[in-house]
Amino acid sequence: MLAKVILDFGSARMRATTVAIDDPGPLERFLPESGPSTAFIRRGEGFVGLGEAARFETDTLEAADVWWEEISQQIDHDSEMPGEFGVGPLAVGLFTFDPDRSEERSVLTVPQTVIGRRGGRCWMTRLGVSHNDMALPPPRGPVQAPVGSTRIGGSMSEDVWTGIVGEVVSLIRSDEVAKVVLARDLRVRADEPIDLRFLLDRLIENYPMTWAYLVDGMVGATPELLLRRQDGLVTSRVLAGTVWQGSEGHEGRQLAAELARSEKDISEHEFAVTSVAEALAPYCHAMNVPDAPSVLRLPNVMHLATDITGVVGPESGALGLAAALHPSAAVCGTPTHLALDIISELESLDRGRYAGPVGWVGMNGDGEWAIALRGGQVRADSPNDIQLFAGAGIVADSDPQIELAETDAKLVPMLQALGLG
Repeated sequence: MLAKVILDFGSARMRATTVAIDDPGPLERFLPESGPSTAFIRRGEGFVGLGEAARFETDTLEAADVWWEEISQQIDHDSEMPGEFGVGPLAVGLFTFDPDRSEERSVLTVPQTVIGRRGGRCWMTRLGVSHNDMALPPPRGPVQAPVGSTRIGGSMSEDVWTGIVGEVVSLIRSDEVAKVVLARDLRVRADEPIDLRFLLDRLIENYPMTWAYLVDGMVGATPELLLRRQDGLVTSRVLAGTVWQGSEGHEGRQLAAELARSEKDISEHEFAVTSVAEALAPYCHAMNVPDAPSVLRLPNVMHLATDITGVVGPESGALGLAAALHPSAAVCGTPTHLALDIISELESLDRGRYAGPVGWVGMNGDGEWAIALRGGQVRADSPNDIQLFAGAGIVADSDPQIELAETDAKLVPMLQALGLG
């Protein structure tokens, strides 16, 4: 476990100040060209974080939860918007899918400045020993589109990946496991360092219904909310079951109807719903799990979706709940321990932070954690390269070629942003 504290929280209490501000326009335009920055935005609401007051690198969400509780107790917060959801000092995080089988580290950071918007109200929070100047930072200049983007392959060929899908289908049909989510990757190389702010802009523009995120070199636009905790109410959006052709007009309506009737997709979805409901149940005083899913339409795919809600006590914060829910059957499989073993043995891919929790938690335990899907990772030692990821849930009726086509569809948002879609 590694903790890197940039501000010395041990020697003095920190002061945070939040002020209401006029609408600043698109939040992403305040992301600087260099230096640490984060973003978590959906439909124009959310926040960007500038700078890094503290940073914690770890292997577990549980350790991060303890660290943030200790840090938040040392912050004195003066606010013009007390009690507002998501307003004030935040910890922003990105966690590995399987820390026992990854060379990547999970990270939780505390931004020095947060600029946010929610429900038509806008604010800025600054954290530090003293900060008399509460003027907005200047907006950024133009961002650079990727130059010379080229696909350079992944960790395995398409034929190898479909062969692995076939092996997993055989295991499922022999009752060794019920569902396994398999991922594949694709690397893209540009002639110059990739400006992640440009990719974020394109994702926000093209996929406004998703949660667009930028944390520690990973950028994406995920449709799946692992959980939101707000004033004792917890919500989790479960997605599993996918179609990916046209979503407009008669064809779109027909595909949505077929998805809602598909036994294969309904079976895959039910595994995911059950895993989330069972994980949440010990923390909830009451829960509501809809009897049937709805169909969520995105620009290039449709998913079966179920929103689970529950009531939790003050002792159950967003980060602790995320630890209890991850990994769900939507990104891992059922039973979890068997699916993890099969993924480790057959997938031949270090997922890193792909399919791990990404989001934020506030000082009172409220927060939002999505699943880091439809994204890619740029590492500091190779700024011209980005590794993209996509996955598919494998059940007994899965067809390897169809599952491959599903992963191709899920790569589209990032490839579009890179100029390759």
